[in-house]
Order: sequence, then C-alpha cells, then structure tokens
Amino acid sequence: MQNRLLSLDVFRGLTVAAMILVNNPGDWGHVYAPLLHAHWNGCTPTDLVFPFFLFIVGVSIAFAMGKNPPTVLKIARRSATLFGLGLFLSLYPKFNFETVRIPGVLQRIAIVYFVCSLLYIKTTRKTQIGLLALVLLAYYVLMTFVPVPGVGYANLEPETNLGAWVDRTVLGTNHLWKAAKVWDPEGIFSTIPAVGTGLLGVLTGQWLRTDKPVAERIAWLFAAGNGLVVTGLIADLFFPINKSLWTSSYVLYAGGWAMVGLALCYWLIDVQGYRKWTTPVVAFGVNAITVFFLSGIIPRTLALIKIETPDGPISSQLWMQKNLIGVWFVNEYNASLAGALTFLTIWFVILYVMYKKGIIIKV
Repeated sequence: MQNRLLSLDVFRGLTVAAMILVNNPGDWGHVYAPLLHAHWNGCTPTDLVFPFFLFIVGVSIAFAMGKNPPTVLKIARRSATLFGLGLFLSLYPKFNFETVRIPGVLQRIAIVYFVCSLLYIKTTRKTQIGLLALVLLAYYVLMTFVPVPGVGYANLEPETNLGAWVDRTVLGTNHLWKAAKVWDPEGIFSTIPAVGTGLLGVLTGQWLRTDKPVAERIAWLFAAGNGLVVTGLIADLFFPINKSLWTSSYVLYAGGWAMVGLALCYWLIDVQGYRKWTTPVVAFGVNAITVFFLSGIIPRTLALIKIETPDGPISSQLWMQKNLIGVWFVNEYNASLAGALTFLTIWFVILYVMYKKGIIIKV
C-alpha cells in the first residue's frame, strides 16, 4: 500500500492556486463569469474549488491515517485549531464579537475533517457508503418536503429555505454572512451534506490504497467519477445543483469531477511519470491552510491602509490595482484578472521558497 501520492499533492496544489485566483480579483466589479460563483442554482468552475478541497481532505485522511490512526483527542485538537483560525479570520480586523460570522470556510473544513476522521477510524467502508447515501437522501427529503416554520411550505429560495431557518434560529442573524444577513453559504444545515463530499474523498482514498492493479484503480475511478457527474445532472432536475445549499446533486456532481481530476493526475504523474513540472504546484499544496489564512488576512490589512487621492481616500489594495496594474490595460476585466494573477504570482514565489527550504507549517 502506498502512504503518499504525489498526484494528490499536485491536485491539492492546483486547487489551492485556483482558490487564491478566484478569491482575490483586482476589482470585484469586473470579474469574468467563470471566476465567480453561480448566483444561486448552477455551477461555475469557481463553484468546484471548495468541494474539491473537501474531497482532498477526505482522500488525505485515508492516506495519512492508514492502519495507525491518531487518537480522537488529536483529531479534535486539529479540528479545533482549524475552527479557531476560521473564527479569527471572521473577527479580523474589527474583533466585534457581537456580530462575528460564526460559519466559514475553515470552520466547515474543521467539521468535515473531524466527522470524516472519526468515521474512517470507527466504521467500515460499507457503513461509510451507507451513511453517505443516507445523508444525501435525508437532506433531499428535508429540504424539499419539510415545511419551513414561519413560511408554511418547503422551498429552496435563499432566505426562506429550511437551512436558512436553522441557521437563523441557532446562530441568529448577527452571526451569519454579512452579504446575505439571513442565511449563510457555510451554514450549519448545509455542512451536513458537505460531510458527504469529504466521505467521497475518504472512499476514494481507500480505493486508491488497495492492492488492485493500477490500471483497474484508475479505470474504476474515472468510471465512478463520470457516473457521479451524470447522476448529479439527473438529480439536478428535481434537486438543483447549488453550492450555497450544498445540495445532494451538487455533492454528486462536484465529487464526480473531483474523482476525474484526481484520476487524471494519478495517471499522468504516478503512473506515466510526468513529474518534472510538479514541484511549483506542490508548493501551493503543502502549506494549503497557511496560504488560505494569510491570503485572507493580507487583503483585509491592505483595506485598512488608506491612500489619499484627488477623489478621496482609497484602500492601498485598490490604489495598487489602479496605478500599478490597471494602467496597463484598456479592458477592466483583463486588468482585474491581471491583479489576481499578480497576487497568485507573489504567493507562488513565497510558497516556492518555503517549499525549497523545507518550511511546512502544519495545523
């Protein structure tokens, strides 16, 4: 059995690089559509980034824990650290505990990691498959058939669906995503099917760790991935693919593409041996949580630093975008993309140097 896959490190690195790119445009008012999330139903390439990462978390659990899993206490400590980092990001820079957003990306990663780790070390593969199916089916039934209190009927609208009601009831509107106010894309209820995305990764990792012939492992992974994509598209007809709700169809669709992506990386890198190009990409993956955390802190910090202009003070980030990058472009969308690519390049240099020096910050 293999204990580590270079292809998994590469897949993680590509996902982290994509995350930096889509989260840091030069100008949020001018972003090409594929680099934005779908407004509600539907799925853009950007909508695949987060489920890919949760899928990778699941695969990594199967490879890292193997037959010598960590203690439950160690798993809990790591999960608590991830959750704490997420809360710090939500608090920074105002540190207003009365209005802090409690859900978030790192918080969801923490919960998915904790639950999937426990399921991996405490249950069998058959049980995990059964739980995955149960979660996806139960979530569909609850979201589409249970009347929402105060509304009187089941629905999938942003402000009135069952998940939004649960989030408001448990957390209150002061602690949800400020852009939506009454619901949260990383809310409590939608984190339940997100665990399903992690479980798909756990099951994939276990399959790749078997002693089956390599060709068989890849073939089945490609087949399963494509099968999930098709199943997700069929399910979309009655339970729309939706990242904010993390619908069951979205779990299947995004998980299928994640399987296909990992299978392709596995075939190219670990089987065919195309490894020379991988080091820069791996550099993004080995410090994934660190770069996510800091790439959230830095823009917030730059927003605090104001620069005076004839039109009034603007953030240092916007000033740099306009005066150092935007001046070279006529098309504002290209200028915004160039800003994102510049930020990505800066991070590449930092992470590449860290990787070459063996600096890996583990959470």
